[in-house]
Amino acid sequence: MKISIGSDHRGFELKSKIIENFKKIEWLDVGTDLGANQRVNYPMFAQKVCKNILEKKSEQGILICGSGIGIAIAANRFKKIYAGLCWDKEVAKAAKEHDNINVLVLPADFVNNNQAIEIINAWLSSEFKFGIYKERLDSIDSIDL
Repeated sequence: MKISIGSDHRGFELKSKIIENFKKIEWLDVGTDLGANQRVNYPMFAQKVCKNILEKKSEQGILICGSGIGIAIAANRFKKIYAGLCWDKEVAKAAKEHDNINVLVLPADFVNNNQAIEIINAWLSSEFKFGIYKERLDSIDSIDL
């Protein structure tokens, strides 16, 4: 499995720990690679992860910023990207089963390394339920602004 991963400076350390802990995943790390002390803006990393998914360079994505909110907003600007902010494993499981999130968003300021690992494991081991949930996603996809 290939997953694109990106973060701003506030998510840099958590991103590094995730990559370190999931050796069986082929990571496509889009940055930042400047470290936690070099301030960067998250929209460019959201864009890179989303483009990788849409261009089929990766199957899914993980994005990380301080609260997770801003980077989720940036990712959800892309059609066919379903980015969900998850702060525990139950939310991650429901987000995959009900909303088929293809981008997991983590709030680096609110989850520790162990929690992030649990969240990712729950997300990866869950499956989309289809049915009414698919109808809802189709409704979202039909919105044309």
